[in-house]
Amino acid sequence: MDKALVDAEPKAARAQRPESTTPRESRKAKKRPQRLLTVPASLIKLRSFSKEGNEVEAPLPARKKRRERKESSEGSCGWGCVVIPICQRFNNIYCFLIFYCTLVTSQGIVFGLIDLSIDSFEKDNQLKTIESLMLSLGYDISSCLVVVFVAYYGGRGKILRWITASSFLIGFGSLLFAFPYFSGEKLPLNVETEDICQKMKIIRTCGKTSSSFKSKYVSFFILGQFVQGIAGIPLYVLGVVFLENNVAAHSSGTYLGILEASEIFGYALSYATGASVIKASKNSTSEENVEDSRDNLYWLKTWWIHFVFVSLIAWSALIPLSCFPNNVRGTAKIKAGKRKQPKDQEFGTSIKDLFATVWVLMKNSALVCLSLSRASDSLVMIGVSEFLPIYIENQFMLTRSDATTLAGLVLIPAGAVGHLLGGVIVSKLQMSYKGLMKFMIVTSAISLVLLAFIIFVRCDPIPFAGISEDYGGTGQLGNLTAPCNSHCGCSSTVYSAICGRDDIGYFSPCFAGCTNFKALGNQKAYYNCSCINEGLTTSDGQGDFIDARRGTCDAKCYKLPLFIVFVFSTIVFAAFSGVPNILAIVRIVSDKQRAMALGMAYVILRIFGSIPGPLVFKIIRETSCIFRDVGRCGNLGSCWIYNRTKMAYLLVGVCK
Repeated sequence: MDKALVDAEPKAARAQRPESTTPRESRKAKKRPQRLLTVPASLIKLRSFSKEGNEVEAPLPARKKRRERKESSEGSCGWGCVVIPICQRFNNIYCFLIFYCTLVTSQGIVFGLIDLSIDSFEKDNQLKTIESLMLSLGYDISSCLVVVFVAYYGGRGKILRWITASSFLIGFGSLLFAFPYFSGEKLPLNVETEDICQKMKIIRTCGKTSSSFKSKYVSFFILGQFVQGIAGIPLYVLGVVFLENNVAAHSSGTYLGILEASEIFGYALSYATGASVIKASKNSTSEENVEDSRDNLYWLKTWWIHFVFVSLIAWSALIPLSCFPNNVRGTAKIKAGKRKQPKDQEFGTSIKDLFATVWVLMKNSALVCLSLSRASDSLVMIGVSEFLPIYIENQFMLTRSDATTLAGLVLIPAGAVGHLLGGVIVSKLQMSYKGLMKFMIVTSAISLVLLAFIIFVRCDPIPFAGISEDYGGTGQLGNLTAPCNSHCGCSSTVYSAICGRDDIGYFSPCFAGCTNFKALGNQKAYYNCSCINEGLTTSDGQGDFIDARRGTCDAKCYKLPLFIVFVFSTIVFAAFSGVPNILAIVRIVSDKQRAMALGMAYVILRIFGSIPGPLVFKIIRETSCIFRDVGRCGNLGSCWIYNRTKMAYLLVGVCK
């Protein structure tokens, strides 16, 4: 019987049974509580599970839940495992926004300094077409090349590390711009002349920039533009995703509006520090300005100081930004209150998965339409910025310096106000996706209507000798030379407009046949002008009769304030759709695809907006040119006089 039971016992049980057990050990086992037998066994299972977890990969649903739980958890402020208790009070979205906007403002300052420096450099140097294009478009080209990769892999990792790296690159790229000026090369003075009939007085000689400085400038500025383009991707793509993930859905518009306004504020700050001196050096033509021009030249030689200052600003945000976690304090509560999105397709980290994600997003028609809309808004802003200074100068007869300053005072505040108010409005109204689309359509339509009214806010053209007036029938239209000034040997290399007592504008005192001049206060007066025979004669304090005065003729047009109101309103309403457009893009895709969607929108914006935009508008602007400079110091000539009526129609037609 016993032998049968033994044979019936399972072999596995016999294998686990001890070979020999003493009677004493068996009695202790019977007295031991059952819980002491089960708890150690469960502990052994947990330990074996954890060990097996290192060797055998957990199931996919478990890994998803674990990753989602990790992403939603709030982190501590510090560096890795080093947590600084006193810094935890700053672990919130408001402190992050301060350092983040500081970084964005620093790059805005870089943009302004680059534009000022390149504009001055191109006017004083003979550049090849490819060099000119790379100087102005290096940022857009480099950012367009890397945005897809940074958006895809940066959006899957720790975004703050990418933003911290961006802080370093902005400072480093700014130093690259400073290097040509820091090298100590001698910068030349421009040609400036006082053009009098039969007397060409050279105030300053024409010196050419050394070839070493030119090559160094071009190479380092192109390299700096590429570095800044790479640095901008984490700021304007990954940074937007970080804000969207860490703030409530109804308030993200306000944060994005502050972000956009910070960049414009930085750009305005750079113009406030440098534009006045640059414009003064380009527009000073009289002898009394030589000393001021020398001061301006010294200022230009110390141009590198401004770029170094920007580097310090950018690097000041590097350490604070590196301390913030991926989820700041309060993020868990915000994410818990957000609406759950449907599960999206999971993609890996291979290049094949990258192109698969791109293909999925390109099939999203709403995303493509929003991106094209953003590109068209960019074209409008580029068109206005290209046309507005020259349009104001020629339409309302202002100096180039005054027209540029006035255009900056209109463009920069209007853009900042539009982006900020657009973000605040959509946040306060807590607009849904459909609400954002309607808001963009309405504001864009209003901006187009306001833009159409600009055609009717223009002044009547002033007669200009040789262009629209034929020297009283003695000359020909399109030719500045007439019998009254043919003996003067005038040159059109320097535009020095004067207004005769006959209320006709002249290209220079030489083309008016003037042989003498006097300085009356802050203005010059010209005498004995052979081409000016009509109009009222007035005498100065010494009894001499004045024939012409420096500057353009008074257009007797008082529509400039109304024009400024229309342009300002147009830009504000056009900028209203900037933040809603970004919000609509990030909300039509899943959370995992936000960075990639912004990256794709960025590519479309660059390809159809910011890269071809400046080239297209420069070509269109040149079509309204009436008279062009024949060249100065061997450089290509600029357009001196435009057809103002044609400019008005081009400005409105192209922007529409």
